[in-house]
Amino acid sequence: MLRPVAAYETLVRDFHWSVPERFNIGTAICDAWARLEPDRPALIQWTAGGLVTHSYEDLRRASNRLANAMLRQGLRPGERVGILLPQSPETLIAHIAIYKIGAIALPLAALFGADALEYRLTDSQCAALVTDAAGVAKIRSIAGLPDLRVIWSANGADGGVRDLAADMAREMPNHEARDTAADDPAMMIYTSGTTGQAKGALHGHRVLLGHIPGVQFPHEFLPQARDRMWTPADWAWAGGLLNVLLPSLYLGVPVVARRFERFDPEAALALIDEAQVRNAFIPPTALRMLRAIPEPRKKFRLDLRTLASGGESLGAEVYEWGRQAFGLTINEFYGQTECNLVLASCAAIGVSRAGAIGRAVPGHDVAVIRGDGSLCEPDEMGQVAIRRPNPVMFLEYWKKPKATAEKFIGDWMTTGDLARQDKDGYVHFIGRDDDVITSSGYRIGPGEIEDCLLRHPAVQIGAAVGKPDALRTEIVKAFIVLKAGYAPSDALAEEIKGFVRARLSAHEYPREIAFIKELPLTTSGKVIRRLLRDGD
Repeated sequence: MLRPVAAYETLVRDFHWSVPERFNIGTAICDAWARLEPDRPALIQWTAGGLVTHSYEDLRRASNRLANAMLRQGLRPGERVGILLPQSPETLIAHIAIYKIGAIALPLAALFGADALEYRLTDSQCAALVTDAAGVAKIRSIAGLPDLRVIWSANGADGGVRDLAADMAREMPNHEARDTAADDPAMMIYTSGTTGQAKGALHGHRVLLGHIPGVQFPHEFLPQARDRMWTPADWAWAGGLLNVLLPSLYLGVPVVARRFERFDPEAALALIDEAQVRNAFIPPTALRMLRAIPEPRKKFRLDLRTLASGGESLGAEVYEWGRQAFGLTINEFYGQTECNLVLASCAAIGVSRAGAIGRAVPGHDVAVIRGDGSLCEPDEMGQVAIRRPNPVMFLEYWKKPKATAEKFIGDWMTTGDLARQDKDGYVHFIGRDDDVITSSGYRIGPGEIEDCLLRHPAVQIGAAVGKPDALRTEIVKAFIVLKAGYAPSDALAEEIKGFVRARLSAHEYPREIAFIKELPLTTSGKVIRRLLRDGD
């Protein structure tokens, strides 16, 4: 736990991990608070009829009923149980119940199609699934899932699918949670799959404790009075689950839940207003979309104390816009599904720099390294790496020992993300190793180009990729979504090219521009540049 102090160096010096030998996420985020303050608000659910509050005691009783129902259906410790639901009380209740019985939670994004679901359910040998009518329809379109024995639907029983509410109602609200070790597997989150087939990153129960300083740091010593957390990120993504939902509940901070089919900037700001959100994690892509709303504090009552962002590079343009739009500094952070929230900013103690992710979160040994594992010099480009052991680090890739071994150089867990670290310890993200563009001998990160594109008045959002070129190896090609009121044209494309060239350099500007209606995104809000490259 981090305590408010004035200096970053003091935080780093005084921090020590305290991970007990026995630990269970389910009891830590629910039962512990239910014993102390049973009526304490835990989840604030947005509905068309108004906000509905669920207390820690409500969650304790409901999760105990579901845990008993799972055991009655023969689920065993270590088996994988899928959760295919949007942000909802049932999603959280399922997570808690799974941890309590010692099974492994398998979060699945509600936006996944049948192919993505089939791969994850088959690869994980998933034994049970908690879902809704939309999820049931997708599952029924899949030819064979031999390991899937039980399906619960939040919308009632239907042809072999069990009624979640009815099964829970038949069970007692008390349950003795399994005594799990901190290193026992608790959840498996599949990587985003931006550059290839997704891999299941297996995490132990200790992963929650490993996330606490990384959540407290960018949210400026959470919890404080009246803190209330929200994110538009799917709780199936590490960003929604481990950056927001589970750590907030552990710290006693209520979490706001609302299902968004697609991110809607106007509705998002209205929710922050109505639900009195004080702390938000909003991915960079969503923040760029919010730029379409002029002077949001004049239209909505926004009482944000902290605003954090991560998943991709924020960029100096959005950083500066955030200060004007919200009257606070957006605290950027960084991590991966395998080892999350290890770099961050904290403006409250002066750890903030435009264009930089931040510095190492107390408790984490993070460096920029060369291919041989040696440390890079200041401002030398290399790969971001985290030293083990580390409580936030994954146990292994599911059924992929070779891929697990290849993730490490000695004790450094590599990320595949290129960056440079300046003399003050700030890490500046360049891009995925796969995304770096090689043109005329230069290695160009897409982030700086995309940040520059945002400064053009016609650009809502853009992505830069490398396109093969016989002369230059690759050229920079930009895919751009225009703001309302602007129409694609050759003249506008030339104007944007000149705009970037004048502000960056002759080798970095996009030699080709394609105007598109929307960018392909992962469920975590990252641009899938592979699809843009393959579409050429």
